[in-house]
Amino acid sequence: MRLSILALVFACLANAAQNGVAADRSVSPSRQFVIYGADTSVRGAISELAEQTKANLIALLRRADDWKTPVVINLQWPQANLPEIPRAALHFSQTGSGLKLQLDLIIGREVDRTAVERELLQTILLEMIYRIEPEIVPGTAYMEPPNWLIDGLLALTPGRDRTPLMEALSLAEKSVSLEEFLRQRSELFDSPARFVYRAYSFALVRLLVDEADGRAHLGRYIDNLSRASTDSLADLTAQFPELAGDGGEKIWKAKIAGLRAAQDNELLTFAETERKLDKLLRGKSSDSAKPSETLPLEDLLRVKPSRAQEAELNKLSQDLLLLAARANPVMRPLVREYQQMAAQLVAGKHQKLAERLARMKATRTKMAARMSQIDDYLNWCEATKLKTPSGAFADYLRAAGNAHELKPHREDALSVYLDALEEQF
Repeated sequence: MRLSILALVFACLANAAQNGVAADRSVSPSRQFVIYGADTSVRGAISELAEQTKANLIALLRRADDWKTPVVINLQWPQANLPEIPRAALHFSQTGSGLKLQLDLIIGREVDRTAVERELLQTILLEMIYRIEPEIVPGTAYMEPPNWLIDGLLALTPGRDRTPLMEALSLAEKSVSLEEFLRQRSELFDSPARFVYRAYSFALVRLLVDEADGRAHLGRYIDNLSRASTDSLADLTAQFPELAGDGGEKIWKAKIAGLRAAQDNELLTFAETERKLDKLLRGKSSDSAKPSETLPLEDLLRVKPSRAQEAELNKLSQDLLLLAARANPVMRPLVREYQQMAAQLVAGKHQKLAERLARMKATRTKMAARMSQIDDYLNWCEATKLKTPSGAFADYLRAAGNAHELKPHREDALSVYLDALEEQF
């Protein structure tokens, strides 16, 4: 009887222990991602995001899901007494049973989906890179996938809004060469430069996949990254020989120009229309006697335009006509009215143009104030009312969070206790 009772107790304890271990671990549907820590809902969300990230990648490369090495994802809550722990840490090592990939993620009150997706994609690419090289000498430094590849693949994710990246390409002052771009270290950039880098990364990956059989070549490039050299351009041209030499530079510049032209065919926002309209109305005079003098449109209402000024007004009328085609619908009637005024000035018709111009300036001022109020209201709604973050402020919030982490933390008992309370409440 005693032995039976003891056996029953030990069986119950073993069952409880197994249930406890199972509750602390989740396995993704493909069984590649084994997730520990946090609670069931968080582990499920990370599992879904990891599977979707991998599905997007293999769909782009047109490959099957032939993973070899499982990925362990360890989720941890922030610890007030250990503020120096990084938000994400990837551990790559050789064990007796093969390669080991472990991704440690700090999960706070709000999960930055974009940042987690980037870490997951980097880990998935690393597994692909070393899939054909399972035997690695312990202690060997592994080759990480380049930042441009990660950023470009993320930008090509289905459903991703690429309009800001296209606008960044259009607003860039000058195009960088392909070799110069591949040498850049984006981790040293500030937020605006990092955004432009992501735009060029999108352009490069888009160029590679648009080439003939480009997806297969991109897959072979990823497979050979474990043997990559210090010459990034040579490694890339080994799989894409058409990008070598001057011909490759022409292809790169043509791709940038094509993306900029595609952006030019889209409608402008209200702020962009305002900026371009101001630039046109404050154009430079073509008069050689005063080459640097600006000619506001209202100044030409009081004097008869010279021949040089008439040529400038004709060009202004043409530019305003082109701007009206892409102007924001709210601003389009005003742009057309400015174009008509420029044409009337060339024809010498000055009647009531001064009153008309004053009315248009007042209308623009009211419209700008109203649009600013609308932007403020939408930003407030996005910041306080949305149930899920849109990601529009991800860069700013990440920079603010990094600045907060750089502040020195006191590690006395009282400070640690207060930090723990702050993290909890």
